Amino acid sequence: MKFAGIIAEYDPFHNGHAWQLQAARERGAGAVAVAACMFHKLPVEGKKVVCVVSGGNIDVTILNRVITRGLVMSGRKANLMIALEDKPGQLTLVSDIISNCGANVVSVHHDRADTNMAITSCFLKLGLETRDAAQIEQIRAELTKAGFQLVTERA
Repeated sequence: MKFAGIIAEYDPFHNGHAWQLQAARERGAGAVAVAACMFHKLPVEGKKVVCVVSGGNIDVTILNRVITRGLVMSGRKANLMIALEDKPGQLTLVSDIISNCGANVVSVHHDRADTNMAITSCFLKLGLETRDAAQIEQIRAELTKAGFQLVTERA
């Protein structure tokens, strides 16, 4: 195997880059693809191959957003907002429907202060863990069938 060189983005004024280069040498985790090619663990003979060696120089907040967005896009996470009467038992009914559909409630916000609602109503905002988009639609259908009004989030 012949190596043509290394292509890297390097900014000498960025403190993290020097650390990343040192960490890649010490830990080697970023070099797994290179090692796999060097020791013939991948079928790359006779092919032009580029191995990406990348470090952990990503902000954890951005990483969280990337993961959350992926979960939403794949139907594994959903947010619902329901306009409901503010009276005892409503939360239990909604929770039972979601539970019977096999989803998990991970966050609840009960908003009585919204001026767009009648004084005897509230918005219930729920964060759900779900299997897929079909399960989200099943939950929406069951809630609607039970008389609950789903509303679209407002900006």
